[in-house]
Amino acid sequence: MNFLAHAFLARHTDAAMVGALLGDFAKADAWTAYPPPVALEIIVHRQVDSFTDSHPATLEALALFAPARRRFAGIALDVFYDHLLSRHWAQYSDLPRRQFIAQFYAALLAHDAILPERLRAILPSLVGHDWLARYHHMDGVAWAVTRMSQRLSKNGQLLRDCLPDLHAHYGALEALFDAFFPELVAFVPAARARVLAGRALPRPG
Repeated sequence: MNFLAHAFLARHTDAAMVGALLGDFAKADAWTAYPPPVALEIIVHRQVDSFTDSHPATLEALALFAPARRRFAGIALDVFYDHLLSRHWAQYSDLPRRQFIAQFYAALLAHDAILPERLRAILPSLVGHDWLARYHHMDGVAWAVTRMSQRLSKNGQLLRDCLPDLHAHYGALEALFDAFFPELVAFVPAARARVLAGRALPRPG
């Protein structure tokens, strides 16, 4: 899952959405430094990633990529899942997609003081260039994948080479997402409840 999906899965509060994004930026044990609603979603974010990575539909989707670049396919697939969520938005939310994205950006800006430096550095671009809305179209997927490939120390071309596989198997990947994503939506509240029941979260201040 990428930014849009994580925010959507934590949409119940602004702090939760911020925490869901921080799961990609905070160190493994850094959740203890954040207020409880944020810390909770950092933990849940990682459970979402584990559920997604091990789901049979995701494994079947990864098998559609050429073997030489399959180890990078998960990165491309995460962005593509955001694209599919964006395209299928009305199936999952009564709130208009653009309104949700604007709310998410506002939440990030309001929590700027607690954002890790790496996230704070990209926040003006994330909001100013409207990253989450760009995923709605495949040229936005290509832009995001290309941008990620340029940050890799090596083999960035293998990540970019995943783009033709996304186009070639668009229909099959969409069908797998349609089967998988409702299960993920159902998984998240239960995962959140288990964390709350079984793991102490830090107190504010």
